[in-house]
Amino acid sequence: MERYRLDLRQFEPDSEAQKKVLHAHLKRAERLESAAAVVDRGLGEEQPPRPTTEATEDDQQKLIGDLARQLENMGPVNLEAVQEYDELEERYRFLEAQNTDLTNSRRELLEVIARINSTTQELFAETFAQVRTNFREMFAELFGGGRADLQLIDENDALNCGIEIIAKPPGKQLQSISLLSGGERTMTAVALLFAIYMVRPSPFCVLDEMDAPLDESNINRFIKVLERFVSQSQFIIITHNKRTIAKADILYGVTMEERGVSKLVGMKMTAPRKVEANGASASVEETTQRHFAMAEEESRASSLAAHAETSTRDACATRNQVRHTYIYIGNA
Repeated sequence: MERYRLDLRQFEPDSEAQKKVLHAHLKRAERLESAAAVVDRGLGEEQPPRPTTEATEDDQQKLIGDLARQLENMGPVNLEAVQEYDELEERYRFLEAQNTDLTNSRRELLEVIARINSTTQELFAETFAQVRTNFREMFAELFGGGRADLQLIDENDALNCGIEIIAKPPGKQLQSISLLSGGERTMTAVALLFAIYMVRPSPFCVLDEMDAPLDESNINRFIKVLERFVSQSQFIIITHNKRTIAKADILYGVTMEERGVSKLVGMKMTAPRKVEANGASASVEETTQRHFAMAEEESRASSLAAHAETSTRDACATRNQVRHTYIYIGNA
């Protein structure tokens, strides 16, 4: 037995040698860990432990499934997307240029409008001051006194605001034109009309029965004012007043022989003229009337002309030699 025990001792491992080998392996492992730590710090993040082969294959299968689902959700791929992008970009550049051009044009238009408004406001203020002065003078002449004025409702917005007419006929309080009588409103309107004519005359003027609400004294003032402006404008007046008709150069009458059928008859009046008889000068007042009937029957035209002549004979005999035009339109 002793012999066999000694032989077995020869096969027992050397414990000291094994300790040295283990110590060397530990040193090597520590160096590897230190090197791995340095590499991790250099990469900025800690490297996860390497998965096992089975885990890597599972992750790959899962990733493949996710990508397949994403492709299905994306639908068909537009292969012309790049070309469409280029076209849209070109369209965008075009619209951007148009927008810039419109913005600049708008700014220039606003500047032009501002200059026009400034010039218009200056011209309006100047013209309004002239009309205002003329209106005061014309009102006093037509009413034989009194006082009137034109006022802007909003002086801060003269181009868009209204104008209020204030009138004070002789013996009355200063009040708005809406509180005046019909004749007073007519005379006030005539004063304003001719106040504007004094600033810028018109080639002709049409008055539709403006003298209808006027009494005799106001008719005389109205005719007197008309005679001041006949050298600048021609007046076409629709009237039934004999005093106004007497001042006409040409009269036109409308008659109705048959129901619904109107006929026009005219009569031209000439001014008084001087003639000489037997070598001596003599003033003869003569009214030459030339009838040009526009009706089919001469008798009807002559009747209307004779009626107009009878109504105006006395007044026409003494009228001044003024060249202006009236039109009388009324029933025979």
